[in-house]
Amino acid sequence: MENEKHHIVPYRVYAIILLVLVLLTFLSIAITDIELGSYTVIGALLLASIKSSLVLTYFMHLKFDQPYIRIMVGFVLAVFIAVVIVTFFDYSFR
Repeated sequence: MENEKHHIVPYRVYAIILLVLVLLTFLSIAITDIELGSYTVIGALLLASIKSSLVLTYFMHLKFDQPYIRIMVGFVLAVFIAVVIVTFFDYSFR
């Protein structure tokens, strides 16, 4: 751990990411007012995925972590996506 590099991220980057997250939050609220039919859930999940990737990348510093940690997070995300897909199949065939 002693030879790990410490990354200093400027506050400006955090401020920009925060503004983008707030904007995406307002978009996810506004998408419920738009009549998209069955695509409303897909749009909301897409916006939530973008927000979570921004949080993982910048606020949790995944951008600067070791590759094996990124692989573990990718595996967890793949399992999550599989669970969501199975849930949608279960919901649509009932």
